[in-house]
Amino acid sequence: QMQLVESGGGLVQAGGSLTLSCAASGRTFSNYVMGWFRQAPGKEREFVAAIKWSGGSTYYANSVKGRFTISGNNAKNTVYLQMNSLKPEDTGVYYCAAERRIYGISVSEDKYDYWGQGTQVTVSS
Repeated sequence: QMQLVESGGGLVQAGGSLTLSCAASGRTFSNYVMGWFRQAPGKEREFVAAIKWSGGSTYYANSVKGRFTISGNNAKNTVYLQMNSLKPEDTGVYYCAAERRIYGISVSEDKYDYWGQGTQVTVSS
């Protein structure tokens, strides 16, 4: 089992920044992909960004590319999502997820095995 705990959500004005954290525990993390997803009110959950724990390859949704940065700290078993130039449409519950995968990165939530409880991000206009 892997436990994921998100933190860092909150209320921010448009144009502002937030950094989300996802602390992972319970398993060794090599060969895992760590992803961030979000769900806006009334909408389906969507992929935001992902990083391979080994090697650090990253992938972003087009809607956040150039504004969000995903990174990991192996010593702390923590993944971060730095969010800049936030827009009202970035509002939603942000979830951290983990998928055991050796090659590539998955953007489908169905592929991820472990999920955190989510943290709310609200961007006011």
